[in-house]
Amino acid sequence: MQRPALEVADIFRSHGPAWRQSQYGHLNLSQLKVMSAIEQCRSAALGGHVLSCTACEQTGIAYNSCRNRHCPKCQASAAKRWLEARQTELLPVDYYHVVFTLPEPISALAYTNKAVIYRLLFEVAAETLRTIAADPKHLGARIGTTLVLHTWGSALTHHPHVHGIVPGGGLSFDGERWIACKPGFFLPVRVLSRLFRRRFLEELEKAHHLGQLQLFGNHVPLGDAPAFSDWLAPLWKCEWVVYAKRPFAGPAAVLAYLSRYTHRVAISNSRLIRMDEHGVTFKWKDYRAKGSTRHKTMTLGTGEFMRRFLLHVLPGGFHRIRHYGLIANTGRRENLARARELLHVVPVKPKEIDAPSEAVQPTFVCPHCGAAMRVIETLARIQTIRAPPHLRGPP
Repeated sequence: MQRPALEVADIFRSHGPAWRQSQYGHLNLSQLKVMSAIEQCRSAALGGHVLSCTACEQTGIAYNSCRNRHCPKCQASAAKRWLEARQTELLPVDYYHVVFTLPEPISALAYTNKAVIYRLLFEVAAETLRTIAADPKHLGARIGTTLVLHTWGSALTHHPHVHGIVPGGGLSFDGERWIACKPGFFLPVRVLSRLFRRRFLEELEKAHHLGQLQLFGNHVPLGDAPAFSDWLAPLWKCEWVVYAKRPFAGPAAVLAYLSRYTHRVAISNSRLIRMDEHGVTFKWKDYRAKGSTRHKTMTLGTGEFMRRFLLHVLPGGFHRIRHYGLIANTGRRENLARARELLHVVPVKPKEIDAPSEAVQPTFVCPHCGAAMRVIETLARIQTIRAPPHLRGPP
């Protein structure tokens, strides 16, 4: 694959060191680690391998990847491995796509409370889907869902929301029937929105009461319980955005969607256009516009571009892909086996690693003739003197 003309790593390498100094004390450890990982990704700093083609004897160097989950270059292989594990879990039913979005005031509060509010977003969205689906007036079944967290809008603004992939039906509570939803219709969006709003605000108030929220800047006065309740009051009345898209066109479409969304980062290298004295220019989509006018370009100063990119660094150890209900990690195998039995489907067997019918793809391929390349030398990574980032002050 041809290297893009401009990469996020190029921006960080050119302007990152000076910007880090100017932002001293304003970047947390996770953000500093992401910057460092992206700057070093596939460079001599991480080491690599010297390769030789088995056919044309061309040589080359393949540098190691940083494997950071925020790096635009390291997500393709991670997504491929994840998708292979999901292929055996698909059921022969319609799959639906639902999205739960937080209103802007809570998005602003989430910036300094990512772990708490992102966790609530996951848990309340999953609870909402399972509660409404369990209601006999709607479906009356136990469902499963995969939720994927995205925290960005197309212009790199902070816009937390979760995408849900849900099978169109579920198991009856006695486990004896598969209950399918109505063709082309999963659950009523308005009912989902109302319950999601109520449960999220209840849980947010509880988190505030327990002292789990950090309040800075304009949010400092909200430390008082009555003031926080007054701040929440308009949010009980406004509409919360929950929407459901039409069902996917078969399991292959589900996998294609997942491959694009599960391991996506704030911006891909393919959207970058140029970097010059004016800043960084990139492509974005304006969802408020219609038709071809949606596709636009935007130029941000390099500092602002890096700031917006780092808005979306997740807390350490936070999982952005989660499974609930029938496909939760505990009980997934048994629930899927029961669902296939009720749907009269033969289980899909995982691909055998040593299957003779499929040739093993080489790790490295020659860019000149397409033959396999073998490793003839290993390059060690550069050993750097390490110190806690908070000690690296301005010179």
